[in-house]
This record gives sequence, C-alpha cells and structure tokens, in this order.
Amino acid sequence: MCGIVGYIGHREAYPIIINGLKRLEYRGYDSAGLVLSTQNGFQLAKTKGKVVDLEEKASGLDKTPHIGIGHTRWATHGIPNDVNSHPHMSNNNRLVLVHNGIIENYESIKQLLIDKGYIFHSDTDTEVLVNFIQLFQDEKGLNLQDAVRTALNEVIGAYAIAVLDNQDPDTVVVGRLGSPLAIGIGENEFFVASDASPFIEFTKDAIYLEDGDMATIRLGEAVDVRTIQSNEVVSLDIQELQLNIEAIEKGGYDNFMLKEINEQPRSIRDTMRGRLLVDEGVIKMAGIWDNQERFLNAKRIIIVACGTSYHAGLVAEYMIEDFARIPVEVEYASEFRYRNPIIKKSDVVIAISQSGETADTLAALKLAKEKGAFIFGINNVVGSSIARITDAGAYTHAGPEIGVASTKAFTAQLTILALIALKLGKHKGELTNEKFNLLTRELERIPDLVQQILDSCEGVVDQIAEKYKNNSNAIYLGRGYNYPSALEGALKLKEISYIHAEGYPAAEMKHGPIALLDENMPVIVIATKKGYYEKVVSNIQEIKSRSAKVIAIVNEGDLQVTSLADDVIIVPETAEEFSPILTAIPLQLLSYWIAVKLGKNVDQPRNLAKSVTVE
Repeated sequence: MCGIVGYIGHREAYPIIINGLKRLEYRGYDSAGLVLSTQNGFQLAKTKGKVVDLEEKASGLDKTPHIGIGHTRWATHGIPNDVNSHPHMSNNNRLVLVHNGIIENYESIKQLLIDKGYIFHSDTDTEVLVNFIQLFQDEKGLNLQDAVRTALNEVIGAYAIAVLDNQDPDTVVVGRLGSPLAIGIGENEFFVASDASPFIEFTKDAIYLEDGDMATIRLGEAVDVRTIQSNEVVSLDIQELQLNIEAIEKGGYDNFMLKEINEQPRSIRDTMRGRLLVDEGVIKMAGIWDNQERFLNAKRIIIVACGTSYHAGLVAEYMIEDFARIPVEVEYASEFRYRNPIIKKSDVVIAISQSGETADTLAALKLAKEKGAFIFGINNVVGSSIARITDAGAYTHAGPEIGVASTKAFTAQLTILALIALKLGKHKGELTNEKFNLLTRELERIPDLVQQILDSCEGVVDQIAEKYKNNSNAIYLGRGYNYPSALEGALKLKEISYIHAEGYPAAEMKHGPIALLDENMPVIVIATKKGYYEKVVSNIQEIKSRSAKVIAIVNEGDLQVTSLADDVIIVPETAEEFSPILTAIPLQLLSYWIAVKLGKNVDQPRNLAKSVTVE
C-alpha cells in the first residue's frame, strides 16, 4: 500500500520525486524517503512523518541529480520511524531499494544473511530484500538485473520494487508481483510510480507491468521488460493515459474528501453516460452483452469485495435478486479466498474494487478463475490488475479518488451495479418493459437528486455534527436496501473521525444492541418512505423510549418520523432500489463535518491507506 516514485532523464529528479510522493500519499503517509543517484554515490534522506517532513529533512541535499527513487510508507514490518523508512541500503552501500508489499519468507532469508555476517538496522522485510540482492552480486558476480531476478525468484510474497546500483548509476531496475507499478515513457526520460498520477503532466504514454514482470530502464535505450521467472522478453504494451492533472488537484476545496463528495453528481452521470439510453429503452454494456449467456444461465453470482466495495456488493445482492432473480452471495474477499469455497463453472464471480489492485480481491479472483468460473470486474482504474485478469468488466467513471475514505467511488459502484441488475432483469424477462422504463427513468434522475441534497443539506448536517461531535459511540440503522447504507455510514464515521460506530439492520437492534441505548447514544436511522417504513417507525419509537438521540434521514414531506426524531436530514424520494445512492450523501457529509470539527485529517486518516495491496 506504499507509494513508489522514480525518475531517470534530463530533468532534476528531486522535484519530480517530491511532488510525486505527495500525490501518492493516499497510499501511505507514516514515513517517507528518497535517494538521488550521482556518479559519486547516493544522497539519501528519509524520516518518520509525511512528505512535507521529508522536504525539510532533504533541505541540505544537492538537488541537481537526474536519477532517483522515493517512497511514502504504510507500515507493515516495523513501526513508523526514521530507521524503518525507505529507501533501504545494502550492507556494502552499493544498492538502494524501495518496496511496496510484504516478503513473507523474510525471516528465513534474514537468518541466512545473518549467518553470512550481514548486519540489519531496521525491522523491515525490505532491508532483507536489498541485502539478499547484494548476496547474489557478491557470491555469484551477477549484474544488477540478474541479481534482482535471482533474488525475486527466491522470495515469497507481494512486491513492487525499484532498485539502484551505484556501480551502474544510469540504470533503474523495477519489478512487480501483486502490487502495481507503472512506467511513464517520455522524450529521453522515464518515470516509475505506483500509479500514473506522479507523471501525468510529463507524458501520456505508460507501461503497466504485469505480475511477474521486471524492467530494466536505462537512458538512451528502450525499456527492457522480461519475466522474472524465466527471463523471457515481454513485448511492450504502451497505453495512452486518460488522466488529467486537474482531476488530481483540490480545485479550491479545503481537502480532497469534500471535493469528491461534491463531484458525485458528475461522477454518477459519467458512469451512466453512453450506457443508459432512456429514450431508446436500452442499457448498453458490452461486458454484459458479449457474455450474456454466461450471466443469464448463471446458477449463482458471487460478489467479492472489501470495505466500502463490499457494502456496494450488498446493495447489488438486493438489486440483482430483485430484478433478475439470480441467486447472489456477497463475500469478503479476504475470507472467501481462505475458506475453500465451492465454486462451479456455472458461477459468475463479480469483483468490486475502486483501485483494481486490492490484494485480497485479486487473490479471490485468481482462485475463482482456477475453478473455471466466469469472472467480471468492476473498478475505477483503467489498466489495473483486476481489469487485466478478468474475463470481462465495466469501469466506473468516478475519476481519481484521492481521499482515503471512499465517497464518489461508492456511489459510482452503486450506479454501475444498478445498470447491470437492470440489464440482466430485462434480458431474463423478469422485468416488464413498463417496470424497466420506470426504473431507468428514475435512475437517470439520480445525479440531479444528489445535487439537490448537496445544495440543501450541508448546513443542516454541519449543525448536527456540531451537536454530536463529542460522542464516543454511534449506532446506524437501516432496513432492506438501506441496511448496507447503515454499514457504510458507520464505516465512514470510524474511518475519519475515529469514533466507534456500528451499523445494523434496524430489526436486529432488539437482539442485543438495544442494551447500548441511553441518553448519550446517537442513533442514525435511515427512514425513507419506501421500504419497511412503518417497521422503521416502530424501531424509532423503541429507541426514543430508551432516551437515545435519533438522527433520521427522511424523505420530503415526512411528518411522522420528523415528529419523533431529535434531528432530521431530508433527501428527495426515489425508487427504493436507488435510495442507497441518495442516503449515502448525508452520511458522508455527517462523517466529514464531525471529523473536521474534531481536527482530524479527513484525507489521510491514521493507519489507513487508499489501495490495500498487501494482506
């Protein structure tokens, strides 16, 4: 989940690396470091803290070198401190390496190296790897690329790495397995990064390394990509980047999270654009249409995902079963891959991931593919690992999401899943033309309704946040389609404000959580008119009789819940199936404003990273 940046070319490397690391801080931000390569050796600076702390630490470096690599860390092995920060150097100071991932067999390799006299200063698996590469140079006389290849063939785990050798100062060697790595190709210059954001203003051409690939990058030469295992040459697949620099800037907002919350009308509309053709009564999705027999004949659909994407999958379970009458199971990818699941060739496995790089989801897909299931990916990043491994898929068009807590990616996922469910329902004949047309017209309205919520409720939510910001616990309740919304709302509050919160189906409150209710417990209840409304009203009355505070999300014109609740947030009415898209907005804003009022960093909450590329 760490971020890697590298540069080799005619420009000064330092500003490219520093600015690139700032753009990758969503991947990890507990420490940072960089190294610049000169003909006389390495200049290294690293520190606990953020990239701004690194800038201060690196103030005395010579900024003129044209080759360097950098790293922003999410700690796996070893606590965040200066020593455990990357880059790490080999014992002989010849090699320096940055690493994203986990080397699972590092302990046995470390013991082998200790027995040979190697000394270790950090607690990281990365320092083990760089010295392991040195071992093959020392004992077998291998050059940099051959030593890296030999070492990587011996390690177990996941990695994206970049390595420099001061005896081969015009070369960068990179490799990947399970963690993303892109190479930007410019005019007499090359860029390396965990994603394309660090180099988007310099080039639109990029290579995305496949799992098991490594590349040797030298000035004045073409990038040499080979397989790690067999050293076979890999043909270059240069892709044109669609990202633009404006999409990864704050655009006048105080932080990325608020910007991304407010971008949701556009991101939802972009996700529907070209797919939802209401006047023609058609949903155009090539990934479904080209494989419709696999979907329509599926005995079961299995959705695998993690975190917020898992909550989107839960909503999809309701929609697909309602519209298409296909049985759906939703699984945490991290559990699915380890429990020896029953997977049949007649199954369709759908993976949902914002980044397309989520390690557990990728592993679950590989397992499903080995079992012969048809695998379909939903993600937000063109060229991502999930996009490349799946049989078919569909991109959301949320644009880059920099804030660690997912907002616009979630509603874009719900939108694409609604389109899939509607399309399957129509082709299976489970939705009448009248019902299909009614629902598609309602879905088309959603971006405008989201904008209406943003325009009307931010001030109200701000006041509610002020009222409840010092509470240490919260309960979120929803029923039917909005039970996953309650889970997602609770997750958002935990992620960015560090307030303990739990989401439940409203009816389950009586089966345990009701014991928590007292005058200090706020309960956020999703009480839209459609979907078990009277049952939710009964739940609210039970809450009020125990003196707890009720914050209710209601539809316009609601009098019954409004008279019971302590605070009310109004959202427009829509089809029950699409209501989770609308109710997500005030829940996001509530978490946002509570966190801001508590002085938390909403874009970079503690201990989290955007893209979870390690187990």
